[in-house]
Amino acid sequence: MSGQQVGAPLPGWSPRPRPYHAQLAGTDVRVEPLTPQHVPGLWEALCADGDAERWTYMPAGPFRDQNELAGYVQGLIDNPTSEALAIRSAQDGAVLGTASYLRIDQANGVVEVGSITYGPRLARTRGATEVMWLMARHVFDDLGYRRYEWKCDALNAPSRRAAERLGFRYEGTFRQAVVYKGRNRDTAWFAMTDGDWAQLRPGYERWLAPDNVDEQGRQRARLAELRRAEP
Repeated sequence: MSGQQVGAPLPGWSPRPRPYHAQLAGTDVRVEPLTPQHVPGLWEALCADGDAERWTYMPAGPFRDQNELAGYVQGLIDNPTSEALAIRSAQDGAVLGTASYLRIDQANGVVEVGSITYGPRLARTRGATEVMWLMARHVFDDLGYRRYEWKCDALNAPSRRAAERLGFRYEGTFRQAVVYKGRNRDTAWFAMTDGDWAQLRPGYERWLAPDNVDEQGRQRARLAELRRAEP
């Protein structure tokens, strides 16, 4: 006997369905497949205010006009390893931003969330967190994926804080992993597993519950506090 150790068996495992044409409905937002018809709304949500810093850590942008934005959107749509999504208001249907399932690995049950771009109406709101909850719930609960990843420029402090707030665990930094916009990117890796999600989900549900909203429309308890309250 060699004494070699191997991973736990996965009886009955089979490749997972692709998160294709996801239609995810929440209280504040709804998520749907990105199409060229979303471009005018995305221009108003993401570009019309002239905030170039929104695009600092994105592979493209800022954009000079809707035609440039349309080219970027079409590239997201055409990427065979991802599913690009538009985010709309559940109240009035306004386009609020984008997000994508990236690097979809059906055989191993692994998928990444990325290309997250929120306009000012969505950023730092209850709906912003609800988007992430809807997307995580879909891959874990509906499709049975085992691992959900978040990657960002290691210098992107807001993205790192968001990953940790949402319950992704830091797993390390890949040095000199990417060249974009003529500069280096060291990539910080975060992930949650299906086991992590089972522990995180009740905290999300309590944070999103109506009784966690005060008279001014603000969340009474922070997501991190509710996550820490898990047994």
